[in-house]
Amino acid sequence: MSQVATECCRRQCYFNGRVQGVGFRYTTRNIAINYDVCGFVRNLNDGRVELVAEGPPTEVEHFIDSVVDRMRSYIQNMDTREGPASGEYSQFIISR
Repeated sequence: MSQVATECCRRQCYFNGRVQGVGFRYTTRNIAINYDVCGFVRNLNDGRVELVAEGPPTEVEHFIDSVVDRMRSYIQNMDTREGPASGEYSQFIISR
């Protein structure tokens, strides 16, 4: 197993609330610049926002905490799933 796969984790978050049309994706991407994470953020058709972040566990945790802190007034609920990193992402992007 590669060193990257053993040192990195994946967290997939689904945010509910007034999370579309408020700059959530752009804010998330701008926050990601400050952390060693890659993945994506995108709007879903059901009104939620999906965020997938991969990287060192502490970086991913601090990144998501920063997103929640910054966007707290728009988030009603967050569902999270964790797993091993896929290694498929090379940067953090806004996905369409």
